[in-house]
Amino acid sequence: MKTTQYFEEIIRELESTTQSISEEESEKLVEAIVAANKVFIAGAGRSGFMGKSFVMRMMHMGIDAYAVGETVTANLQEGDLLIVGTGSGETKTLVPIVEKAKSLGGKVAAVTLSPQSTIGRLADLKVILPGAPKDQEKGQYETIQPMGSLFEQTSLLFYDAVILRFMEKKELYSKQMYGKHANLE
Repeated sequence: MKTTQYFEEIIRELESTTQSISEEESEKLVEAIVAANKVFIAGAGRSGFMGKSFVMRMMHMGIDAYAVGETVTANLQEGDLLIVGTGSGETKTLVPIVEKAKSLGGKVAAVTLSPQSTIGRLADLKVILPGAPKDQEKGQYETIQPMGSLFEQTSLLFYDAVILRFMEKKELYSKQMYGKHANLE
């Protein structure tokens, strides 16, 4: 297959995921972001990169948002929200972060393939995204892509959709957000 044909197939796979995402779960996440004092994102590997892009857009909207583990991350307190992006819900570095957030009175949202996982069970709310797990043996989705690529791509696009919904609720527009964009270049 040619590169552009692979690209077309990836787009088809992503289109098929949208019908599987619960609007009710999605709206609960948006409402949790609106209600939170601060928002924290945690994820490992590529899921973590997708979360960091989400943090950047939240910052552009004026949300007090942080990526867990960065040197400039604030402290999580009661009334804050931790969003964890994890396909498996069992990532060994993320489970203690979720447990700590809960012990501090934070609310936890899991964006995951695996709602019955350790992180899924600990979470106050869950958004179940479709995709294939890294080993691709237990997933319900067949994909031509390696490992967790479909979940990671779906999470990035889902996060962008959450941003658009937040913008709609807060009557924000791109031009307003641009003022918070880095301009040191």
